[in-house]
Amino acid sequence: MDRRPGASARLNLTVSYAGVVLVTGSVLIAVAWLYLLRHVPNKEQGLLGISPNRYLLSRIFGEAVAVAMVVLLLIGLVGGWFLAGRMLAPLNRIGDAARLAANGSLSHRIRLPGRQDEFRELADVFDTMLEQLESHVAEQQRFAANASHELRTPLAISQALLEVARTDPSQDRGELIDRLHTANKRAIDLTEALLLLSRSDRGGFTRDPVDLSLLAEEVAETLLPLAERREITLEVTGDPAPTTGSAALLLRMVANLVQNAIVYNLPVGGTVTVHTESRHGASVLRVSNTGRPLAPELVPTLTEPFQRGTERVRTDDQVGVGLGLAIVRSIVRAHDGTLDLAARPAGGLLVTAWLPSTPRALFPD
Repeated sequence: MDRRPGASARLNLTVSYAGVVLVTGSVLIAVAWLYLLRHVPNKEQGLLGISPNRYLLSRIFGEAVAVAMVVLLLIGLVGGWFLAGRMLAPLNRIGDAARLAANGSLSHRIRLPGRQDEFRELADVFDTMLEQLESHVAEQQRFAANASHELRTPLAISQALLEVARTDPSQDRGELIDRLHTANKRAIDLTEALLLLSRSDRGGFTRDPVDLSLLAEEVAETLLPLAERREITLEVTGDPAPTTGSAALLLRMVANLVQNAIVYNLPVGGTVTVHTESRHGASVLRVSNTGRPLAPELVPTLTEPFQRGTERVRTDDQVGVGLGLAIVRSIVRAHDGTLDLAARPAGGLLVTAWLPSTPRALFPD
């Protein structure tokens, strides 16, 4: 936005300092005039016949006042300019960092030295903002690169299959169609997952009363055939866990967690436990599963997009797009909750979602 040019903050502070000095000097001079000179007699011989009279002292005092005011003005301007520069130096550093950030350089940090004051607090807040912004931009760049790579794979497969169908009439058309259908379905699943992740990140949804225990039972009933094919025991326990949010997004959150627990499990004979409860003013959903031991450095990366946990066991027919736990984390954040992941000592993963609790009285009968 275009603005009219104005005086700098340093110049304004300098004028203010000089004005304060002049006003203070004027007050002191007025005090000296009112309380000292008024007691000097206005006679030709002055006080006791030997000291100067009021007229003579006024002339001498007036000249001294003029000189003093000029000196005070110079001291106020020079000292004010210096002090204003010292005071505004942190703001100049913050401004330089802001200009660098506006030009795309997010790695610069102010790191203002000195004791804690308003300027130091502002600089620290700005450094924190730059750090978070740099991390967010880097995450978005990685996400875009990974999404492009993931989408390119099924599209390249589809193109190759179409080329084969066009150039080699002897190929089995049924097999080509099945493979093309698989590649196309993967691209559609990835696109839908990306759209869901974007929707949950924006948080633009209607909040309604939702019971996590009912969602857990619905998901368990839906995914029970998958668990039975894998010879995995699926168990739902706990108490009502009321919260508010998007029922569709929360249902997807529970479904992703349970499906992830089933797919990444022991080859046979594994277990998945889904538990809901209300604790400490929060509604808690806990999903744990058996499986091979997880490396500690692997667990924090599982919620990153396109991280499939390659060290865990999964079935070939349930290979996802690497957005399951990333979508879960995004949905939990959009509902003002937190998501905790921990490797179980005996193997497998424990995932706990904490969401704000809602009184049961708000639920419709």
